[in-house]
Amino acid sequence: MGYDREDLNAGRLHRTDLTPPEWRGRDLQTVAELKRVGTAQPFEKEYVRKDGSRVPVLIGGTMFGAGTENGVGFVLDLTPLKRAEAEGREHERRYREALMELAHANRVTTMGQLTASIAHEVNQPIAAIVANAEAGSNWLEAQPPNLERVRQTLDWITKDGMRAGDIIGRIRALIRNAPPQKENLEINQAVLEVIALTRSEAFKNGVSVRTQFAEGLPPVQADRVQLQQVVLNLIVNAIEAMAAVGEGGRELVISTGRDASDGVHVTLRDSGPGLDPKNVDRLFEAFYTTKPTGMGMGLAICRSIIEAHGGRMWAGANEPRGAFFQFTLPLASDEIASRLLEADEPTGQLSAAR
Repeated sequence: MGYDREDLNAGRLHRTDLTPPEWRGRDLQTVAELKRVGTAQPFEKEYVRKDGSRVPVLIGGTMFGAGTENGVGFVLDLTPLKRAEAEGREHERRYREALMELAHANRVTTMGQLTASIAHEVNQPIAAIVANAEAGSNWLEAQPPNLERVRQTLDWITKDGMRAGDIIGRIRALIRNAPPQKENLEINQAVLEVIALTRSEAFKNGVSVRTQFAEGLPPVQADRVQLQQVVLNLIVNAIEAMAAVGEGGRELVISTGRDASDGVHVTLRDSGPGLDPKNVDRLFEAFYTTKPTGMGMGLAICRSIIEAHGGRMWAGANEPRGAFFQFTLPLASDEIASRLLEADEPTGQLSAAR
């Protein structure tokens, strides 16, 4: 604490002087507790050193017997523990930052693979805008001008312009390196937006994409960009796997549903070459890859993202061939609360009846 024996002998040091003002009320409670029950439960507080700095401590005590003024107490310096906790939090923060940087790099790389397909998706509404503008011009030049058809054409142009803007907005969101932001979102809509971005890539590789979405799914709390990154990675992986299949149909089935643990699940099933049973457990390891040019980070990042959201992710063999990847996500917190209230309602009614 910085004090020496001379300070103690000269009476310049008192127990209360070691305690910051905001902790003195708690000290009075401890003294009262010792007198009342003979024991003070250990609690954390702070002491003030001679130089004015503070030290975290754990303090407790007990009396030798009823009616006595004598007892024993202990003071444990928590500085090493608090320092270790702070270092742990700092390591966790750095890990999260590194994961986010890796996730961003992975998104940019994946989007780079889809450049041609994304350009096609953007070009479609732009081409429609040009065609409709030309048609509108022709309707205006007609004698007399067909204003009703012009209004209809302008409406189509507006819708195509908004569609192009939505596509560009989704691309920007996936590429932008923004901090995570969780929100309540509809899982089906989030998956559909990713399917729209990869539609041309699937068509180019002869892959048929089918959806089997459960209706009325409750919202999940997730970062939209991170969640869509997981779905994007899994779709691209499935398309690449099936591109190497020479015979048989190439089909990707994406389904959603309620999970047994009261969450929601997303499953992707492909008809590709499947997984090597000996290496299934290694699929989500960092730097493990079966691709000649792969880095082996995509699936590791996907699992880290899902686990950071409180979910799980795994893979296995699809029947009759191919592979499946599945992940779960917990419900949004307000959805869980409402369901707990619903579950309690019958109990409350029975109690009232009694």
